[in-house]
Amino acid sequence: MGPGRFGAVLCAMATPFDADGRLDLDGAATLARHLIESGNDGLVVTGTTGESPVLSDEEKMDLWRAVRDAVSVPVIAGTSTADTAHSVKLTRAASAAEVDGILAVTPYYSRPSQAGIEAHVRAIAGASDLPVILYDIPVRTGRKVAEATILRLVADGAIVGVKDAAANPAGSAALVAAAPSSFELYSGNDSDTLPLLAVGAVGVISVESHWAASEVGEMVSAFWKGDVERARTANARLLDSHRFQSSDEAPNPVPTKAMLRVLGLPGGQCRPPMGPPPDGLDQRARQVLSQLHG
Repeated sequence: MGPGRFGAVLCAMATPFDADGRLDLDGAATLARHLIESGNDGLVVTGTTGESPVLSDEEKMDLWRAVRDAVSVPVIAGTSTADTAHSVKLTRAASAAEVDGILAVTPYYSRPSQAGIEAHVRAIAGASDLPVILYDIPVRTGRKVAEATILRLVADGAIVGVKDAAANPAGSAALVAAAPSSFELYSGNDSDTLPLLAVGAVGVISVESHWAASEVGEMVSAFWKGDVERARTANARLLDSHRFQSSDEAPNPVPTKAMLRVLGLPGGQCRPPMGPPPDGLDQRARQVLSQLHG
């Protein structure tokens, strides 16, 4: 295996806000450039880590344009909501902003059937000529996308791959084995990246690559070179970083925003309902960095 069409390490980029909670477009451009300079191959904007549910359509469009103008690497736009028609509208807007791909999360809260999920993704795919990555994250959406559904979408060209946050490597292995060679599986959880590389993942859409892009890249590269022991060592060094990313007290992206503050990068606080951050989170971020780079 090797990297996918968008690269091996893609950052699920946080959305910076200013002290008053307004969208910080200059900060977004600064953060985007920093993420690429630190080792990311591409960026996913307005995903879960980007707090997409609390961004207006206009803010999303402004953010896509600002990031697209700031970097020359692939930019993938999260355009999917719980409303199919709204998702189609956002996908068309993202295409006009000249992004390179679409991330389509399955509809959340309403828990549609497999037929409903499939129709939702097909509508998004039909709204532009951009390649679509399906985002399968049942812990947040309430629905697992069935293997048969994914394979139909791949066979018809509706999607080119999946961001896999289902936390089931055995199921991922079965999916990769059944899919055509053009299919691309991206790890959707940093803690699952090494196991998913072992079953055919082409990379990761990462949260921790905000602060550990080079370490994640080292692990991926070592695995593909056949140096499994080095990859295991790199993954072990990242375990504390994995644990830091999300918890009941500080769900993603609250810890990411804390890390950005510690690193002196644009970020600000999360908009409600995420947060406020628990006491000691910034200190915990410093500990993670110290352990990682010590």
